[in-house]
Amino acid sequence: MISEFYQSLDRQVQALFEGEHDLICAMSNFSALLNDQLTDLNWVGFYLMKEGQLVLGPFQGKVACSRIAVGKGVCGTAVAEDKTQRVENVHEFDGHIACDAASNSEIVVPVRQDGKVIAVLDIDSPKFARFDETDQIGLETLVASFEKCVFA
Repeated sequence: MISEFYQSLDRQVQALFEGEHDLICAMSNFSALLNDQLTDLNWVGFYLMKEGQLVLGPFQGKVACSRIAVGKGVCGTAVAEDKTQRVENVHEFDGHIACDAASNSEIVVPVRQDGKVIAVLDIDSPKFARFDETDQIGLETLVASFEKCVFA
């Protein structure tokens, strides 16, 4: 069940992206919305699949890694496994890529078009175990609404 907080955010996502089909524009506003509405974050943004690797897309936060191989780090694992990755302590994640040493937990949600992963939403926090099941369900719901609006 999606929490009231994420239900409210979902309504905002649907209103914000209704009729918006430019992916970069939508990703830019989506990352800004999440950065504004979620607490205890130090990075939120997207990596897009390009030529078999993840390439940095729109984001809010400090300078980030430019490219990530599929299967590497939390983002690359999300693509390889085609499922959300929720990591309570990134320092214990085998192969974690430390773009910002202040990050301690991370959640990565695949973004799909026609059933294929075309990007990932990546959110980092300086707080250990920042993301729980409620966040995962909520963020997956927001990404699904984003996909429906932008790829319609």
